[in-house]
Amino acid sequence: MVKSFILFFIIIETFLIFIFYQYEKIEEEHLRENLFLEMKNYSFFFKDKRFDIDIVQAKKNKNPYELYQDQDSLYILVPMPASPEDMLKIYYPKQAYVKHLKHLQNTILFQFLFLTFIALVISILFSFYTLSPMRKSLQLLETFIKDIIHDLNTPITSILINLKMMDAKNEEVESITRSTKTISMLHNNLNAYLTQTKHENEKFTLKEAVKEQVDFFAPMYDYLEWEIDIENLILKTDKNAFSRIFYNLLSNACKYNTPDGFIKIHTKGTILIIENKSYGIKYPDKIFNRFYKESERGLGIGLHIVKKLCEQLNIKKTLQVKDNIIIISLHLEQVTLN
Repeated sequence: MVKSFILFFIIIETFLIFIFYQYEKIEEEHLRENLFLEMKNYSFFFKDKRFDIDIVQAKKNKNPYELYQDQDSLYILVPMPASPEDMLKIYYPKQAYVKHLKHLQNTILFQFLFLTFIALVISILFSFYTLSPMRKSLQLLETFIKDIIHDLNTPITSILINLKMMDAKNEEVESITRSTKTISMLHNNLNAYLTQTKHENEKFTLKEAVKEQVDFFAPMYDYLEWEIDIENLILKTDKNAFSRIFYNLLSNACKYNTPDGFIKIHTKGTILIIENKSYGIKYPDKIFNRFYKESERGLGIGLHIVKKLCEQLNIKKTLQVKDNIIIISLHLEQVTLN
């Protein structure tokens, strides 16, 4: 909406500036033309107190009945039949002309500002009008997605419960379990994106939260070199939200890694650090923006959810890019009990 408003307003303002610039030039020309006609009329009757007269020597480069301007006045020259060598100078003080011109410019400026205000109102109304159908469509889409998320919750939970009752050593069951957990986490991501959930604090170990996600991703990305070194920190925060933060970061680290890449997860004091090899990031300052993605894969909301949840849990995150190494740090001092 803001972009369409700005674009429409700029178009109208550009048009107004061009019109009023031409209008000012025309009005200034009209003012000079009127003064010329009034001075010419004065040369016959001498009945206008605004003008003064003087007798000057005739010059070859000065034609009679043409408007001239010098440092002090605007004037015309009128021939004197009794004295061909002299001419009658009828002049209008330049100070009075400038004052009249300034008044004219102020009037035009007021008209311009008035029309600018009208253009501003029209631009706002136009933006609301043009974006109204889109806004309604987005609201319907959001409602539709919320309904789908709500309906998916029950079958996903049911599948996960039933899989726990089956033979966990069976490869097919393990594959279905991993896929179902992926769908479940995507479901939770969409739910976090669309709703404002109240977080509940609980105590858990960082090792526990990290191990759960590493055990999930490591078998799928067994060609990567994994290195885990986590201190036994005790956290007090929303475990589900923290797991989604770590899940999304680890998911990105795996998906956008290289075939000969690595994943390093370690702690430095109360800082959890995730390092991975990658093909690089073009715009590091944009990767946490909503819907931003540097490839065709994904929806562009995973890292935005990380940003949103980190803000809600009071966890500071930092990003570093060193050559093709991506380093994301989670500062956990606000949620650590140790």
